[in-house]
Amino acid sequence: MSIEQPNTLDESPATEKPSVLTNKLPIPSPFERVFDGPLTQEMLLEPSKFGLGLVPQRKQPNATTSMVCGFCSTGCSLTVHLRDGEAINLTPNTDYPVNTGMACPKGWEALAPLSASDRGTTPLLRNDQGALAPVDWSVAMEQFTDRFKAIQKEHGPESVAFLGTGQMPTEELAFLGALTKFGMGIKHGDGNTRQCMATAATAYKQSFGFDAPPYTYDDFEQSDVIILVGSNLCIAHPIMWQRVLANKNNPEIIVVDPRTTETAVSATQHYAIQPKSDLTMFYGIANILINEDWVDHDFIARNVNHYEEFKQHVAYFTPERVAEATGISVERLHYLARTIEKGKRVSFWWTMGVNQSYEGTRTAQAIINLALITGNIGRPGTGANSITGQCNAMGSRLYSNTTGLLGGHDFGKPEHRQKVADVLGIDAAVIPHEASDSYDQILEKVLKGEIRGLWILATNTAHSWINQNLCGEILDRLDFLVVQDMYPTTETAVLADLYLPAAGWGEKDGTFINSERRLGLIKKVARAPGQALSDFSIFQLVAHYWGCAEMFKDWTDPEAVLKILAKISAGQPCDISGIDGYRMLDESGGVQWPLGAGHELKDNQRRLFEDGKFYHSDGKAKLLFEAPRKMPEPPTTAYPFTLLTGRGTASQWHTQTRTDKSSVLRRLYPKDAYVEINPKDAKQLNLRPHQHVTVSSQRGRVAARVFVTPTVQKGQVFMPMHYSEINQLTLAHFDPYSRQPSYKNCSVNIVSAE
Repeated sequence: MSIEQPNTLDESPATEKPSVLTNKLPIPSPFERVFDGPLTQEMLLEPSKFGLGLVPQRKQPNATTSMVCGFCSTGCSLTVHLRDGEAINLTPNTDYPVNTGMACPKGWEALAPLSASDRGTTPLLRNDQGALAPVDWSVAMEQFTDRFKAIQKEHGPESVAFLGTGQMPTEELAFLGALTKFGMGIKHGDGNTRQCMATAATAYKQSFGFDAPPYTYDDFEQSDVIILVGSNLCIAHPIMWQRVLANKNNPEIIVVDPRTTETAVSATQHYAIQPKSDLTMFYGIANILINEDWVDHDFIARNVNHYEEFKQHVAYFTPERVAEATGISVERLHYLARTIEKGKRVSFWWTMGVNQSYEGTRTAQAIINLALITGNIGRPGTGANSITGQCNAMGSRLYSNTTGLLGGHDFGKPEHRQKVADVLGIDAAVIPHEASDSYDQILEKVLKGEIRGLWILATNTAHSWINQNLCGEILDRLDFLVVQDMYPTTETAVLADLYLPAAGWGEKDGTFINSERRLGLIKKVARAPGQALSDFSIFQLVAHYWGCAEMFKDWTDPEAVLKILAKISAGQPCDISGIDGYRMLDESGGVQWPLGAGHELKDNQRRLFEDGKFYHSDGKAKLLFEAPRKMPEPPTTAYPFTLLTGRGTASQWHTQTRTDKSSVLRRLYPKDAYVEINPKDAKQLNLRPHQHVTVSSQRGRVAARVFVTPTVQKGQVFMPMHYSEINQLTLAHFDPYSRQPSYKNCSVNIVSAE
C-alpha cells in the first residue's frame, strides 16, 4: 500500500513469532510465483526458504497511527498506540470529523478480541470420528475445492452458496463476491447486512432511485427538530447521541418507540406507540400535515412524484383512526405534526425498529414521504436518514456483488455488466444476469435440498438468524459447511465440516463505509495468531486452488482492489473514482461518496440532494405507499405478550462473538438473559425481580431472569438480542420487498421456573 504506516507486520502463519516480517503476501501466491504443485506445510511454516518476498525484520520506534473502529457503523477513528510496531493500546482520535475525540465502551476495548484465548490458529477439518481436527492450509484448500466442485458436478452450479457479512472491509467483500460469482460459478450469495439494512437500502432505491442515505453527522447538530423512530441512539450509537447533545439550537427531540428507552427518557417528546403501528401513525401525520396545508408545495412540484395519489391514500388515516391503532391521542398526534410544521430544519432518523419489520420498507418510505412533502431534505439539519448497523454494511450494500453488481450497478442491465467486465478485463458472459437469492431464500433452498454446500464468512448464522431451532436443522442438512471466522467456538463454527481461521480488524488493511457514506481506513497493527490469514489472502488461496487465479491477477492487495472499485464506480451515484488511494483517506479524515475523478474535496461534511435532483430518470423522488398489514402473530390467550427485541447495552454487540472476549465489557452487562416486564404484568403473574422464569413461544422456550420496569408497556416484554437463546423464540417472517426478517414482534408467554 502506498500510505506510510509505522508497521510492516506480516500474516506469516508460523506457529511461533517469526524472525522475519513480510511486506507481501503471507503465503505463496500465484501472483508472486508460479507453482508446480499444491502448497505444502513446509512452505507455510518456512516461507523464506522458498523466496516468497520476505524482508528482514525492521524494528519500529514507538509511534501511533489512526484507523476507524471495527464494531458499528458510526465509523469512529481510533488512535492506536504502538510499541515496536505492535498495538498495545488505543484512544479516540480527536481530529476525526465523526467522533471528535469520543469513543463508546466497545471502541475503547477494540483490541481485546484480538488476544482472546479461543482464537482460531489453524484450519480444522471434521474427521471420520466426527471431530474437528487440525490440518494444514493445503489440505484445507484441497478439501474446500474438491468437495464444493463435487457438489456442483452432482447437483448443478447453484447447489453451492455463500453467506457473508458487513464486518469485512470493502475490498474483501468485493473479492468474495467477484471470486464466487465470476470465478467459481456460484450464483447465490448474500450477507448478514440482510438482517439490518436491507429495508433501508430497498426503501432508498425505490424512493430516490439509488441506495443513498443523504445525510452527514453534522445534521445532528444543525437540526431544530430531531425525530428518532425505532432508534435507541443512546445505547445503539452513543457517539451519534453525543452529536445530538452538541446541538446548540435547543432542538425538539422526538422519539417514536413502544419502549421508554434511554433515548426516550432524554427526549422532549416520546410517543409510545403500540408495536407495529408506526406505518399507520406516519400516514396519519401526513394526513394532518396535508389537511392543515403544512406542506412545501413548491418543493413537491419541482422534485416529487405521486403527491395527489399519496394525498388520497392518507385521507383514510384520520386522527381518530390513527389514535385507536397507535394508542396516541388525537391531541398528541396534532402536536407532533405541528412540531414538524414549526421546524425550519427537521431531520428524521430510523434504524432497526423500522428495518426489522414485516412491512419495514413501506414504513421507511412513510418516513421518507414526510421529509419530502415538507421539503426537509437536501438542506443542513434535514433528511430522511437511516442509521446503519454494522461497521461496513454500506460497503456490503454497494460492493459485495450480491444483491447488486459491483459499485451499485444492476445485474439485469447489459450495459452495466459490460462496464464491469471491461474494467475487470473479463468476459461479460461470466456475470450473472440477475441478483442472488436473499438470505432467507438461500436457507429455504438448503431446507429443500437444492443447496447442498454453504460457505459462511464472519457471521454467526446459528445464533443470529430468526427462528434459531429451524436454522440449526437447516444447517445440519448440508453436505458440506465451511465456516471462515476469527473463532472456531461460535455457534456456527462448531457445526462446520471445515473451519478456516481468519484475521480480524486490526490484523489487516482495508476500508469501511460508515452510515454517512464516509470511507474510512483500517490498518494492520497486530499479527494474526498461528496460521490465521486475512480473508483477502484466503480468497487468493481459493482462487489459486479453484483454478481461476488468472481472473484476479490484478487483485494483488487491498489497495489495488480499492482502485479497481474506484474505476467501476465512475459515473454512479456512489462514485469514488476521485479517491486515489489509502493515503488520501488517511490524510483527509475519510471521504464521503460521491467524489468523482477530477473533483476537489472541498468539504468533508457533504449531504446529498442539495440541488433537489434525485436518481430516478426524471430527477424526481417517488412517494410510495400501501395499506398497512396486520401483525402476523398477535398475542393470544396462550401467548399473551408481544416480545420486543433490540440492543441491550452499549457494551454488547450482535452475537457477542467479540464483545464477550473483553473482561471489561462483560462486567458492563448481565451474564445471563433477562426479560423486561411491566410492573402491572409482573404483579398479575406474581413475579418478583430477578426471579427465574421460562419465556416461551410457539417455536421454543428459554430461561431468563425477570427485570421489572415501567419502561415496557403492559402486555409487552423486551429481551436483548445478544444472548444466544433469544432467537429460539422469534418468528420467521419477512418484509416482501427487502426480505429482511422481522425480529421485533412475536407472541410469548412467561411462567415462573421456581
